[in-house]
This record gives sequence, structure tokens and C-alpha cells, in this order.
Amino acid sequence: MNRVVVVEDETMARKGIILTIDWSALGCVVVGEAANGEEGAALVESLSPDIVVTDVKMPRMDGVEMIAKLRENGCQAKFIILTAYSDFKYAQSALRLGVSDYLLKPLKDGELELVVRRIQGQEEALESKAAKEQDMPVFRLNPVKNTKNKYVEQAVQLIREHFREDINISTVAGELEISEGYLSRVFKKETDYTFTSYLTRYRMKKAMSLLKDCRVKVYEVAEQVGYSDTAYFSAQFKKLIGISPSEYQDRSR
Repeated sequence: MNRVVVVEDETMARKGIILTIDWSALGCVVVGEAANGEEGAALVESLSPDIVVTDVKMPRMDGVEMIAKLRENGCQAKFIILTAYSDFKYAQSALRLGVSDYLLKPLKDGELELVVRRIQGQEEALESKAAKEQDMPVFRLNPVKNTKNKYVEQAVQLIREHFREDINISTVAGELEISEGYLSRVFKKETDYTFTSYLTRYRMKKAMSLLKDCRVKVYEVAEQVGYSDTAYFSAQFKKLIGISPSEYQDRSR
């Protein structure tokens, strides 16, 4: 599921975005919230979300400053900014920072959901187009279905947060204080993947992104996605993607 952080200084507006939108139906989960740009920047750097919904005018650090700081630090999240009519010119500067879209307050019903769906669709279309142009293999990790099982949601979140570490179904089940057998059954039922398969696929998705930087060595990518054995990483990568990491990197040049 795509991870979302909401940054908004007005408490009612922030809670409204979090609670009134069916994020699971969008293939998303809200993983954090912040009341100003300073807190938002720290939260985004800590949680590495896929999408950030943020107000423009906020205390301590405004939305544009927050986005600029995060971009400087290499943040690749998709940003959706919220602005009042009087803020429009101010918000335009955010568009130069690669903001995906802006919405005028007050939000209309279904407006934010539409933008989120469009962003997700654009990302898949761009991946497919780039793969076709460069003769690159397309690899997708299907989003978790609209699961109502809190343990599956928490397990997926733990994978996203700790995929670089030595984790497995046993450690995650222990963290959630449930049996390994139960987690194995519900995870497969809700995601169509075994826990290990989902973890491996998530790591390979991250590896593909890292390998697009031709300055990074394959062994460094392996370490960054949780593999101490580069040969084993390469074998797993080729098994899922169809080509070796080094060949994938060469095609990315």
C-alpha cells in the first residue's frame, strides 16, 4: 500500500483528511501526521512515505520550505499541496519543486481521492513507457487489497520500515504478538503473496530504483535492501526481474 503523511496546522482539517477519506480503498495507509512544516519534514524523512498531503501556510516552517528541504535531501515522495485562493501565487513556487498537484481549500468531495488515483496511474504509465523505450523489464508489486485485518496492515508497514534489516515472518509475528502460523495464513489470504515473497518483491522494487543511479555498485544496492550476500541478491533479482542487477543497471544508462 502507498504510505501517506498529512501535514496541516488546522487540527480539524487534518483529522478530516485522515478520517473521512477511505484511504484503504485507494490502496493507501496514513502512517503519520504533523501540525507544521518542521514536524512534517522530520516525519517524512523518518517514514519515507510515497505521498505527502500538505498545507502551504503553516507555523515554524511553511509547506514550500518543507518541500524544498526534503527535495534537497533526496526525497522522492509525491506532494499534493492544499492552498486558499489568497495563497495561489505563493503555492506556484511549490510547483517548481516537482509538486504533483495543488488543491484549493475548502476541498470538494472526492477531489483529493481523484488526485491520488491520478498520481498512482501516472506513475504506472511512466514506468511502462520508460520500460518500453529502454527495453527494460516491468516489475510491479501489486498493492495490498482493501484488507480489514490490522495485523496484515501492520506487517506490511513493518516490511516497508525495516526491509533493510534482517527481518522475517518470525520476527514480525513476534513484534505483533501473534503466532507465525496465523500471520502466514492471513497475509497470504489478504495479499496473494507469502510473507517472504512480498518482502523479496518489495526489496527488489527498491533495488530497481537504486540501480538507476549508475554510480552505485551492485553490492551497495544489495546491502541497502537487506542482503549481506551479493551473489544471493543477484540470483533473487534475476529470478524475479529476468536479468541480472548489472545488466539492469547497464540498460538504465
